[in-house]
Amino acid sequence: MSDCSKQKCAALAAVVLAAGKGTRMKSNVAKVLHPIMGRPIISYVLDTLTAVQANPQVIVVGHAAETVREACGPDYIYALQAEQRGTGHAVQTAIPSLDGFSGNVLIVSGDMPLVTPEVWQNLIELHVREGNEFTLLTARSEAHRDFGRIVRQADGQAVRIVEARDCTPEEYALTEVNLGAYCASADFLREMLPLLGSNNAQGELYLTDLVGLGHAHGKRIGAMITPDIECAMGVNSRADLAQAGTVIKARVLRSLMLSGVTVLDPGSTWVEPSVTVGRDTVILPGTVLQGKTSIGEACQIGPNTQITDSSVGAGSTVTHSVLWQAKTAGGAKIGPFAYLRPGTVLEDNVKVGDFVEIKNSNIAAGTKVPHLTYIGDADVGSNTNIGCGTITCNYDGQSKHRTFIGDHVFIGSNTSLVAPVRVESGAKTGAGAVVTKDVAAESVVVGIPAHPLRHTNTEQS
Repeated sequence: MSDCSKQKCAALAAVVLAAGKGTRMKSNVAKVLHPIMGRPIISYVLDTLTAVQANPQVIVVGHAAETVREACGPDYIYALQAEQRGTGHAVQTAIPSLDGFSGNVLIVSGDMPLVTPEVWQNLIELHVREGNEFTLLTARSEAHRDFGRIVRQADGQAVRIVEARDCTPEEYALTEVNLGAYCASADFLREMLPLLGSNNAQGELYLTDLVGLGHAHGKRIGAMITPDIECAMGVNSRADLAQAGTVIKARVLRSLMLSGVTVLDPGSTWVEPSVTVGRDTVILPGTVLQGKTSIGEACQIGPNTQITDSSVGAGSTVTHSVLWQAKTAGGAKIGPFAYLRPGTVLEDNVKVGDFVEIKNSNIAAGTKVPHLTYIGDADVGSNTNIGCGTITCNYDGQSKHRTFIGDHVFIGSNTSLVAPVRVESGAKTGAGAVVTKDVAAESVVVGIPAHPLRHTNTEQS
């Protein structure tokens, strides 16, 4: 049982620092809005804070403030840091938004997408258990030599943070480093933040100075060492962006594999966090699953397949193909080299073969579109066969028109269906037919333009 369930924990708020420009990104886009696996960096931070029930959440904005507000949405409080004067100043900017709040406050940079809810929960619990007023998130690391060192006194309380450039040899030898995330009581922040000074090379107010300042005023300052050093990574460059994406991708794929999905080659597979995949599905190398995509159970996806904002029903196979805002029911067989565009809906057991493109069309159960075909703006009935080379001529140069094809229809190879046109159930078209008029049920049309096939009676009376 967690410490916060054993005892009543104080209410929890959060301050997210997102005012910086991120000059090392070399971009016109605000740093926290650069996407990792289809989502802005800051969205990962906000999700983890929501997971630990931090409410309210105050986002400190500055550079591209309106764009950040629009991206994050209306569920947050925004504090404007018009002039960026350091992390301490950023939190000073946020405090008025917490007027009347008396609980604890998590403080995190908006460019730290790898911190997990478990890390936050552990930090909160230690903060409460030890009765701290300010608690740092730290780690032991020989590798992070440019991080600030944590200096503790004999009873374990933190005394100060010393930046790497300011360390004595003894301090530089310390391996406990500051990760740049904190838990503090709101009252502590209100009391100590106004005391921060800017007597440093940058002329800024540093949040890290609260450690020494709080200690000097007799406040209890703690530090939690996390074994998850990976969470310390902030995104400051395009290289960091790619590295963070690799970490998040690995987490997503591991979660899928633990849930019963087979991923044959995680290194070549890209599955965004918003994607859901059913158990016993196999994902082959080179597969990219993006956006609001859902894959049913017992499917085989890939190799070299891209599926975006689409749903694939259970028991389907998608090979060397692209699906974009498409929907398939169960048992679909798609590819290789098929392209399902927005508005495509396939019912049960539809086959879409090689070099087939379908757009804004409904294909009913059991129908086969085996190869080299374009179906656009069409409604196709069940158990129909669309021959090789068929196209729906849906655009007349000014407007799009729909084609209707009924149940149990046979469309011959290289048929052109000039919309708007209907081919009723049970009808057939001959190879190479150009259909410009409606085709009656159970009839056969051939030719250019297509006309009903007439049988010559050779019997003599």
